[in-house]
Amino acid sequence: MSDIKSLSGFVWSIAEILRGDFRQSEYGKVILPFVVMRRLDCLLEDSKQAVLEAEKSIPESADEATRDMILFGAVGGKVKVYNRSRFTFDSLKGQDASQLHQNLIDYITKFSPKVRDIFLDKFRFTDQLKRLKEGGILWNVFERFCEIDLHPRNVSNIEMGYLFEELIRRFSEMSNETAGEHFTPREVIRLMVDLLIANDDAKLTGRGIIRQVYDPACGTGGMLALTEEALKEFNPSIRVELFGQELNDESFGICKSDMLVTGHDPEQIAFGNTLTQDAHAGKKFHYMLSNPPYGVDWKKYQDPIKSEAENMGFEGRFGAGTPRISDGQLLFLQHMISKMRDDEDGSRIGIVMNGSPLFTGGPQSGESEIRRWMLENDWVEAIVALPTDLFYNTGIQTYVWLLTNRKPKNRQGKVQLIDASGERFWEPMRKSLGSKRRKISDEARAEIVRLYAGFLNGESGESDVSKIFDITDFGYREVRVERPLKLNFQVSPERLARLADQKPYLRQDRAEKAAIEAALTTIGAQLFSSRPAFEKALSKALKASELKISAPIKKAILAALSEQDDGADICRDKDGKPEPDTGLRDHELVPLAEDWRDYMKREVLPFVPDAWVDESYIDARDKKVGRVGYEINFNRYFYRYVPPRPLDEIDAELKTLEAEIAGLLKEVAA
Repeated sequence: MSDIKSLSGFVWSIAEILRGDFRQSEYGKVILPFVVMRRLDCLLEDSKQAVLEAEKSIPESADEATRDMILFGAVGGKVKVYNRSRFTFDSLKGQDASQLHQNLIDYITKFSPKVRDIFLDKFRFTDQLKRLKEGGILWNVFERFCEIDLHPRNVSNIEMGYLFEELIRRFSEMSNETAGEHFTPREVIRLMVDLLIANDDAKLTGRGIIRQVYDPACGTGGMLALTEEALKEFNPSIRVELFGQELNDESFGICKSDMLVTGHDPEQIAFGNTLTQDAHAGKKFHYMLSNPPYGVDWKKYQDPIKSEAENMGFEGRFGAGTPRISDGQLLFLQHMISKMRDDEDGSRIGIVMNGSPLFTGGPQSGESEIRRWMLENDWVEAIVALPTDLFYNTGIQTYVWLLTNRKPKNRQGKVQLIDASGERFWEPMRKSLGSKRRKISDEARAEIVRLYAGFLNGESGESDVSKIFDITDFGYREVRVERPLKLNFQVSPERLARLADQKPYLRQDRAEKAAIEAALTTIGAQLFSSRPAFEKALSKALKASELKISAPIKKAILAALSEQDDGADICRDKDGKPEPDTGLRDHELVPLAEDWRDYMKREVLPFVPDAWVDESYIDARDKKVGRVGYEINFNRYFYRYVPPRPLDEIDAELKTLEAEIAGLLKEVAA
């Protein structure tokens, strides 16, 4: 049963027993807790008698901490779990089937307190057991689980992680969960971990090394477990402390159970919403990894987040800004940045996100300002584009961001982009798992790490997949380009009809409208190419009719009776400056490293000589002309031109298809 695919298949088959009594979306609420319970039963099997004997020796006056210490000692090793019930899965099989529900309740409630709370509070497992009993299928389900051997000597902790995530993936698909709520394939986690520690050899070598690892959306703990495994492989004496927070009940229960089984402090895995209730406030970490939900909005808990951003600024976690409500990925990244260490070692961050954080939002938008903050602080070290179809519930393009506050000198002021989306970095899976149709092989993973660790910039023929950029290459100034307003004026039936629709004019009574229109008709049908000339004629006509009009009415008349005309004179304000034509207004994105004046001379003025830059359109932070924005466009930097096929080849293919269609039509007609 050590083969995970066959094991998950067997466990999945148990779910068939639930059909009819449970909805498909509820299968996980039964199966996952049973898997956890069976795992713990196998784990504690060898120490069962020792625990029961140790319990007899505990004085009645002993407090909970003393009792835990004695019983944990009876279990032995690093395991922080015990069970005081006289039952095991094997012994329960020999009991009266009618007593199974009561006996299982006894078994669950006699786990050590932290495990008991997981079953009662997070899994709410007693409710499910009651439903199983009432449906008459409790014994059937229990008996099938007794057939599974999940002892650590047969199924390692890493393999258990695979099992949990495979089951959760299936349950998620049946529940139609959103594409953002998915689990990270192990090869992607291994890639992230390898990238994070690729150049940390010196920092991780020796004895007495302690590293704290954190995942703010830890799920079942896969990223934490694999990071610890990689660090231990590199240095067996290293001490790894794992921290995390998770919002989903079942995932949290599995992760915390795993921490107990592997000897970690379960209190370092917190339950709740990381963005609104930071359970590790004030803590700093060496390594941080995460695959936060993307494409999931944060509207329902926006108030505390926006309040923290506005009231605390950079003293809080979201001082750089907040992204649009529809996607909270950059909130998680800001949260992680707030937990970077200030000591000599600093911190390293690896986070998987979709393409949105790279380029969504224009200058001074929340997303752009967050990118600006990260890049100008020189925290972004590298970004790796991954192949599509890697994840179980979505096939979209994803990217691994690597950040640190301790860049080596050769990387300072630079960002490395690696395009690992091409065919050389993935291979097809023999059998798809949901939307996952591809995987990153060990060889491809090693190649990506080599590109990153070597800080390659087109060396060794890698110009198509690895490039180094200055931080300013991603920045630009959006300058507002104006062109002069040029209008002609005419009193014509068509334009008078437009006047009738002007809001200030609509408020006039019928007599006033008639008087104004009568005065206007005295101007005649002459076409004026100068606004001052038309205003003079308008004043003369109104004076002759003994009419006085308000400024809004005059504005409405000028708007209705005018049309844009490149051959007309420029309209000017009272200071003689050209007025801008808002209909011709444009915005140019000037590279941050270039002066906007030089850009205008080269890119704009040769084509529209009368254009100018609105120098009142300035950046809110540096107060200079143009608003600063940052974006990282992989397609622009790694565009590969594919020439079209020769026309003769296309023509030949069309003729072949026509012949095939004609043959098929003859067969149908016959």
